[in-house]
Amino acid sequence: MRTVEEHQAVVAALLEQLPEEQVELTAAHGRVLARDVRAAVALPGFDNSAMDGYAARWDELAELPARLPVADDIPAGRTDVRPLEPGTVQRIMTGAPLPAGADVVVPVELTDRATDVVTIHETPDKGTHVRTAGEDIAEGSVALAAGTPLGASQLGLAAAVGVTTLPVRRRPRVLVLSTGSELVEPGQPLRPGQIYESNSMLLVAAVEDAGGEARRLHFVPDDVEAFLTTLRAELDSADLLLTSGGVSAGAYEVVKDALSGLGTVEFVKVGMQPGGPQGAGTVDGVPIVTLPGNPVSSFVSFEVFVRPALRRALGHANPDRLRAPARLTASLTSPAGKRQFLRGRYDGGLVSQVGGPGSHLVAHLARANCLVVVPEDVTELPEGAEVDVVLIEGALQ
Repeated sequence: MRTVEEHQAVVAALLEQLPEEQVELTAAHGRVLARDVRAAVALPGFDNSAMDGYAARWDELAELPARLPVADDIPAGRTDVRPLEPGTVQRIMTGAPLPAGADVVVPVELTDRATDVVTIHETPDKGTHVRTAGEDIAEGSVALAAGTPLGASQLGLAAAVGVTTLPVRRRPRVLVLSTGSELVEPGQPLRPGQIYESNSMLLVAAVEDAGGEARRLHFVPDDVEAFLTTLRAELDSADLLLTSGGVSAGAYEVVKDALSGLGTVEFVKVGMQPGGPQGAGTVDGVPIVTLPGNPVSSFVSFEVFVRPALRRALGHANPDRLRAPARLTASLTSPAGKRQFLRGRYDGGLVSQVGGPGSHLVAHLARANCLVVVPEDVTELPEGAEVDVVLIEGALQ
C-alpha cells in the first residue's frame, strides 16, 4: 500500500512547471507571477501630506498659539508647488506634494481653519503627517516576488508602481471525464438504479478554484472502447486528464480496464480514507490522474493529490492549503493504518465532525469548511483533543 506522501510525489512529478506568458493587468487576476516584478517608480514618488492641514516649519511653531499667513493652497495633483517661505504656511490636502522647506503638517483640526492668516493652537512633533518619498517601496526594488498569487492588493500595487503587464504562468488545461453506466445528466428522468452525474461538476469547479482551465467531457458508460475513443480525441488540448470512477477492484472498472494494458498508468491502493484506490501515469504522453468515483472520495483525492500539483505547476510558492490546529468538540474513532480525512466545521479554534465517514455523503461535504486529518497510527481521539485541519474554501457559511 502506497503512503499519501508517496502518491503525492508521483502525481506532482507528472506536471512540469507551466510556460510563462505576459498578460495585461486587467487579465492577471488569480494568476501566479512567473518572475520577480520591480517597481518602475518609488512609492510614494514624492514627499506628500498624510492629512488635510497646513505645511509648516516646525521650529516656527515653538510659541503657541501661532499666527502665520497662508501663502498658497496645494491640492492633490498640483505639479508647480512653490518652496515654503520662512514665516508662512501653505494649506495642503491629503496626498498633495509637500513644499520644500516644510517639515511638519499641522492637521486642520488643530487650527482655526483660516485661509488668509491661520491660528495654530497645537502642533504635532517634527515630521508628523509627512509621507517621505520611497518609504513604502524604493524605485527598482522587488515589488512582487515570483510565485505570488495575484489578488486585488497585488494588482493594485502593480498599477501603483507603473507596471502595465505581468509575467505569469499559463493556466493548466484540464480535461475532466466521469465514467459509469449508472450516470444520467442532471435534469433528465432517472430510471431505477440510475443517479445524476455530479463528479464532473465538482471537479471542474475544483480545477478552476486551483487556478486551472477545466473542460468537462461528456461522461461515458462502462465501455473500454468508448472510454479510450473519447479520451484520445481530446489529448492535444490537455495538460492533464482527470477521471473519476472505474478504478476499484470490482468488475466493470472501465478506467482501470482501459488503461492497464497501456503500461503507462499505475493503479494502486493508498493508505487513506476516503480515496484508497488511485491511479496515475500518462496516456500517449499526456499526464492522467484517475480518482475514485464516490463524490467525497473524488473531492478528497483532488484536494490531497491534484490541487497541490496544479498549483505547483502554476508556480505558487506555497501550493498547499492553509492548515490550523483545532480542538475536537466530540470524540471520534478512526481505522488503524489509514490516514483519515473527515469532513468538519472549523470555528474559533474548535472543530466538529460533519456527518459520518461514508464517501457517498455529499450533502455533508457541502456543509464542511475543513478536512480533519487523523494520522494512520491513531484510532481514537477524545473530546478536546488537538487535531490538524485543512481549511477548504467554498463551503456553506
